[in-house]
Amino acid sequence: MESPPKQHATSPKESLSWPVVAIAGLIVAIFYFVVKGFGPGQKQSPLVWLESAWNAETRMEHGFMVPLVSVGLIAWQWKKLREVASRADWRGLPVAILGVFFFILAHRTGQPRIAIGGLPFILWGSAWYLWGWQVARLTLFPMFIFLMAIPLPQIQLATTKLQLLSTELAQVGCSWFGVDIEIRGVKLYSTNSNWEPLEIDEGCGGIRSLMALILISSVWAYLAKMALWKKALLCFSAIPLAILGNMLRLTSIFVIAEYGDPDFARNSWHDWSGLLIFYPISLILLLMTHSLLEGGMPKLRKLRTRKTVVVSQSPAN
Repeated sequence: MESPPKQHATSPKESLSWPVVAIAGLIVAIFYFVVKGFGPGQKQSPLVWLESAWNAETRMEHGFMVPLVSVGLIAWQWKKLREVASRADWRGLPVAILGVFFFILAHRTGQPRIAIGGLPFILWGSAWYLWGWQVARLTLFPMFIFLMAIPLPQIQLATTKLQLLSTELAQVGCSWFGVDIEIRGVKLYSTNSNWEPLEIDEGCGGIRSLMALILISSVWAYLAKMALWKKALLCFSAIPLAILGNMLRLTSIFVIAEYGDPDFARNSWHDWSGLLIFYPISLILLLMTHSLLEGGMPKLRKLRTRKTVVVSQSPAN
């Protein structure tokens, strides 16, 4: 009796026509790269507007990193995506249509943020429709993290509040090291007149570093193997950790100005303290938060588990 032929998993090439995908991708590229109606004078396409919006004024100089991270996460699990790809799933079609509706609405109103916000819906819904739910599940985060590339419309208000908070926290940090300062608005004065007044400007408020750390913590939480509520807690911990890291960075500037060279503190150290103080401290604190949620350092926990298994399997004396 002959055995039935083996069922092979449906590959992406078998589940759809790649020319159709290429044509659909070309249409999306034309709408987002070529079709104008946004930005100054409504002379920019959505993605051209987005690239121009990644500037110091919006505190989004790191915006170009977001699509790179998105593509990198998809490439990282490309092999698994090919394995789980299945037949078309019509449930993804309404999601893609919703994204198209966002684009049409944005074009009618001249709102580029709405157009950019619709792009992940179009791409994710299309992936769901063409390759099935398992592909959609794996690409959900990599697709929608692209929304973090959109500059916030009320960023100036958040910048001002963070600027005032940073000023107060800098005074607290300086008191730990015996540096007496006086606050006048967003300027800090040495009570001993050891250095010229230093101002906590918009950049020093930490909004730029906060946005970058939120991106890092989001990807970190996505890659971490832990419960969903722990992932959310790890992601949102970036907000207090960024504030704390910026407080220590500002404190170091005033301490150096008080006990060292004020000119060096105001210029060279101010420019480099973000890389030398903020990011190392913030990333260490993020690692500590991860370890606290997981009950220990991930690597050490694996080593302890391996040693426990070896000891339990060893023969008794």
